[in-house]
This record gives sequence, structure tokens and C-alpha cells, in this order.
Amino acid sequence: MQTIKIDLSESLNQIELHTFADLHLGDCHTDHELIKQRLREVAEKDNAYIIINGDLLNNATKTSVSDSYAEDIPPMQQIQTAVEMFEPLKDKILAITSGNHERRTYQKEGIDLMEIVARQIGLYDRFSKTAALIFLRFGRNDRQRRCLYTIYANHGSGGGRKEGAKVIRLADMASIVDADIYIHSHTHLPVIMKQAFYRVDYPNSSVAFVDKLFVNTGATLNYGGYGEVYEFKPTSKENPVIYMDGTRKRMWAKL
Repeated sequence: MQTIKIDLSESLNQIELHTFADLHLGDCHTDHELIKQRLREVAEKDNAYIIINGDLLNNATKTSVSDSYAEDIPPMQQIQTAVEMFEPLKDKILAITSGNHERRTYQKEGIDLMEIVARQIGLYDRFSKTAALIFLRFGRNDRQRRCLYTIYANHGSGGGRKEGAKVIRLADMASIVDADIYIHSHTHLPVIMKQAFYRVDYPNSSVAFVDKLFVNTGATLNYGGYGEVYEFKPTSKENPVIYMDGTRKRMWAKL
């Protein structure tokens, strides 16, 4: 499992975490203005950070369900567009993962398009072709220790058409690894939920009652294309923003 360790400033009392996933750059239905707006919001806040969680690129191929003839940005330019969007914010990017759209090329030709993006941005050390478990430290609590949060991010797969099936995919992430926050994308359904959990403290032979935060991200697509052809429901373009306290262990999310 790919782990990423990040230490941010001790002066941060709170941070915002914005997930960019399912942008589908190249699809003629991508809402470019909304993407630019979200990037501006991150750039304007000193305490805002980013996780890139797959399907930045639409990468329609002739054998995929996406319409390769309707792309408004050619594949090579999709890569460059993604680099130009995120390189100015590279110091705010905590992790980068691949999605199923980028894997179309890897599965046929062995070329990982998101790895190319990560290398061009200069963040190959924060790239995972599968999922990423992030150990994030920042701020300082009342015991003068940095607050530590664990975040498990995976683009995801499957999910079905119904909302219940998509939420199950999100909740099932907790059966893979113990973390504070789980981020799932792919299903284009913005969801926020919490579960309680008894976490084992081995050194002290005890347990701690904790909350786990689960977030499923939306897509930045207007309705149309193969989604309409195959009768998928229109999806909200809202994306949850995750907030983490730097003075005590507390996290929440808002739409």
C-alpha cells in the first residue's frame, strides 16, 4: 500500500481539503469554468490543500464507452491542460492517484497517463497508481504535539446505478485499512457520512472511541454524452470540502 507522509506548518489551526476528481478534461461536457473557480478558491486560501483522485483526463478511446469522436481536447493536450492547471498549486497537492479513464491506456499500452502528469508537475513522490494512505500532520494540540490525521484516498470502481450501491462502495473502504478519513470518487455522487469505531491502542492495551469521516466526490460534468445515452441520472456538480482542526482531533465536511 502506497503511504505518503506530509508535515505542514505548526501554525495552521485548521485546513481545508479539496478533492479534484472526475474532471474528465477533454469531454465536451466538462464544466471548465467551475474547475477554474474551484482552483481560484484554493489558490486564495493559505490553509487550502488538494488531493487529485483520478479521472482528471477523459481519455476516450475507440474501444471505451466514452465517445472518442466528441472530445474537445486531444489526448496529448489533455495531459498538458491538467499540468497547466495544477502546476501553479503544486505546493498544495498532497497526493495524486489514477482513475479508470487514465487506466484505459495503461491496460492496453502500459502507459500511465496520470504518472506522466505527476512527473511533469514535479510530484512523482506523491503519486500512486492505485490508492494512497496519507499521514498528515499539522498544527499543535494542548499537549504540544502536532495533530495527526490518516486519509485513505482511492478513485474507486463499480458502484452501480443506485445511490445505495454507491454508498456501500464508499463504506467498504473501511474494510481495507483503518483511517480517519476515506475519500472515494468514480461514482459521481457527492456524499458525506460518519461512522463510529473502536480503535485498538496496542501499546496501552486499550481502545479509543473515534469517528471516521467518509466522503464521496462529485464530477464536473454537464449532463449529456454516454451518461445520457445509457440513461444514467444527472449528477450534482457540487464537491464536498473536508475540514480538519489543528488544535484537536476533529474533522468534518460540507457541501
